[in-house]
Amino acid sequence: MTHILHRQLAAAPPLAVGGHGIYIVDGAGREFVDASGGAAVSCLGHGHPDVVRAMHEQIDRIAYAHTSFFSTPVAEALADKLIAHAPAGMSHVYLVSGGSEAIEAALKLARQYFVEIGQPQRRHFIARRQSYHGNTLGALAVGGNAWRRRQFAPLLIDVTHVSPCYEYRDRRLEESAEAYGERLARELEQTIAHLGADSVIAFCVETVGGATAGALPPVPGYFRRIRDLCDRHGILLIADEVMCGMGRTGTLHAVEQEGIAPDLMAIAKGLGGGYQPIGAVLAQQRIVDAVASGSGFFQHGHTYIGHPVACAAALAVQNVIERDGLLLQVRQRAARLRKRLEAQLGAHPNVGDIRGRGLFMAVEFVIDRGSKRPFDPALRLHARVKAEAMARGLMVYPMGGAIDGRLGDHILLAPPFIVSEGEIDMIVDRLTVAVDAAVASIRKSVPTPAAR
Repeated sequence: MTHILHRQLAAAPPLAVGGHGIYIVDGAGREFVDASGGAAVSCLGHGHPDVVRAMHEQIDRIAYAHTSFFSTPVAEALADKLIAHAPAGMSHVYLVSGGSEAIEAALKLARQYFVEIGQPQRRHFIARRQSYHGNTLGALAVGGNAWRRRQFAPLLIDVTHVSPCYEYRDRRLEESAEAYGERLARELEQTIAHLGADSVIAFCVETVGGATAGALPPVPGYFRRIRDLCDRHGILLIADEVMCGMGRTGTLHAVEQEGIAPDLMAIAKGLGGGYQPIGAVLAQQRIVDAVASGSGFFQHGHTYIGHPVACAAALAVQNVIERDGLLLQVRQRAARLRKRLEAQLGAHPNVGDIRGRGLFMAVEFVIDRGSKRPFDPALRLHARVKAEAMARGLMVYPMGGAIDGRLGDHILLAPPFIVSEGEIDMIVDRLTVAVDAAVASIRKSVPTPAAR
C-alpha cells in the first residue's frame, strides 16, 4: 500500500534504494542501467563523490536563505560560472527549481521586457507542434503536445503553434535539408505576419526536440534563419535547453552548434544532474537593463529559487564536467552509441529512424520502413519496449504520439556522460533484445497491427 499519488495509479513503481555510477539499485537488490539518465537528468550518474561532498559542505554552512532577504556565495559562484560559458550577450542568471519553472520565468520575463520598453501590445507567443516545455500551465500552453494539452485546454493561454523540424517525416523527397529549413522559416514568417509582428512576444523552441518529439535535431541553417527572422521583427527567441542542454549534445549549450545566441535560454536537468532540483534562465544584458531602468524588479518569484544546497550541487556538477573533460567524452561516446545503434537496429524492420545529437538519441518505431507507417497507438509499443528493457535491467525513456500527439512510438537514450564504451555496448545489446521481445509480443496478440 502507498499513500503517494504516483504517476500511474494501477501499480506502484519499484523502490530505488541506491545508486552508483550508471546504475540504480531497487529494493530487491536488482541493478538497472540508467540509459536514459532518468529523463536526461543524471549526467554524472549516481553517487558522484565530488557532488555529494559539496552538498554536505554547503549544508554545514547554510541550507536555506530566502532570496528576498539574501543571496549566497554559492549562488553567486554558480551564476558567475554559467555566464562565463554562456552564449554571447548573456549577462544574468535567474535560478529556479526545475525546467517548467524556468520556462514560466522566461515567458514572464519576456512579457515584462516589452512592457518595460513601452510595447505592452505584444501578447502572443509562438511555439512548435509536438514540443514539450513543461507541465505548469504557462509551459503547457507553449508546449505543442496534443495529448498533454487536451484535458487542460480551457485553462491555457492562447499560443500559436507552427511545424516542428521533423526531417524524418516532413522533409519532401525533392527537398534538400537546407530547403526544408527554409520552408519552415517561411511558415514562421507567415505566422508572424498573420498575428501582426508588433503583437508577438517570442518564439519558444527546443534547440533539439526533447521528450515528446524524440531527439529531433535541427537541419543545417534552420536556427540562423529563425534568429534573423526574430531580429527583423523585434521578437525574442527563447531557447528551451532544459533537456538537450548542459553538455548533453556534446557542447555545453546545444545552440553553440547552431552559431546563434538566444535572447533567453532555459536550462535544468543536466545543470544539477539530479542531485538537487534546480533550473535557470539565462538572459541577455539588454533585457535585464530594460527591467533595471524601468520598474527595477522582476515581478516573479518562488520560495526555493537560488536554494544554496541546489546551487552547491549544480556548481559541483559543472566543475566536474569541466575538470574531467566530459564534453569531449560525450562526443566520443556519442559516436560509439550511434555506430552501435546503426549496426544493430539500423536495418531492423520495425525501426524507422535513429536520430539525435551527442548522448541524446531516439529510436522511432514503425510497422513498415518503406511507408513509415506507425503502430496502432492502442498497442503502446513504446511502453512494451520500456517494460521489456526493465525486465533486462535497462532503463529507457519511452513516449507515444510523436507524430501528432496520438500516433508514433519512440524511446530516448540519454546515458550519463561517464558511461564507458563497454557500457554503451551493453545498453545497445539489451535494447535490441527488448525491442525484439516487444515486437514479438504484439505479433502474438495482433497478427497484422495497423495504425487507425
